[in-house]
Amino acid sequence: MRMLAVTSAFLLALLAPAALAADNHSVTLTIKDDSFTPSTLTVPADTRIEIEIHNTRALPSEFESFDLNREKVVPGGTTLSLWIGPLAPGKYKFFDDFNPGVTGVIVVEKPGNKTPNKTP
Repeated sequence: MRMLAVTSAFLLALLAPAALAADNHSVTLTIKDDSFTPSTLTVPADTRIEIEIHNTRALPSEFESFDLNREKVVPGGTTLSLWIGPLAPGKYKFFDDFNPGVTGVIVVEKPGNKTPNKTP
């Protein structure tokens, strides 16, 4: 009986990373010329999201969102990853705290209602 429990735990440990990976989604966000591109990111609900942020500017920028409770400085000429979610369907605003006029939105949709990312 103990051997069965150990074997079961081992198999679950092997399968867990694959199950978690299936629930992840990646998107790319670029900070360029005082704007976010795309300014609207559309992602699936109930999924962990990796946002890969590229700052092509020479100066630092900051991805900030009160809706997401996230704040991340992105030095000029660098790329970093920011993980969010899983999120409920809805819209989540974000902005560059160093340049508050630069804004964007993450649209979270239920599976089956997916719309491709839009570029302004």
